[in-house]
Amino acid sequence: MAARNTARKRAFQILFEADQRGDAVDVLTVLADWIRHSRNDTRQPPVSEYTMELVEGYAKHASRIDELISQYSVGWTLDRMPVVDRNIVRLGAYELVWVDGTPDAVVIDEAVQLAKEFSTDESPAFINGLLGRFKDLKPSLRRDEA
Repeated sequence: MAARNTARKRAFQILFEADQRGDAVDVLTVLADWIRHSRNDTRQPPVSEYTMELVEGYAKHASRIDELISQYSVGWTLDRMPVVDRNIVRLGAYELVWVDGTPDAVVIDEAVQLAKEFSTDESPAFINGLLGRFKDLKPSLRRDEA
């Protein structure tokens, strides 16, 4: 499972970079940049298939994911949310709601671990709570999109 952990971390980094670069650059462009760099520079780690699946899946559902985060994050607007937390939740929400191959508890735990590594002391609890809410609502969230 270490490979999946690394894939999630890279997917988070790609989402984060795209967010930092703003509206001028979308997440799929950043993914393509990472793939190109990894092929041309041996010092760059390769981008795994699972990283690509996560980023491409997120991109497909990005507007719905942001709607869900805005709707269910109590006390935080998407714009006010720390950029690290916003992108960890985006990635976790995609994997939790639209990817069936990973147990929900694993998705949430991995997101919490990313928050512990990259964000503030308060972030793991916030991310755990928000993704836990998505987990509870998962059947209706999928149905709402159809």
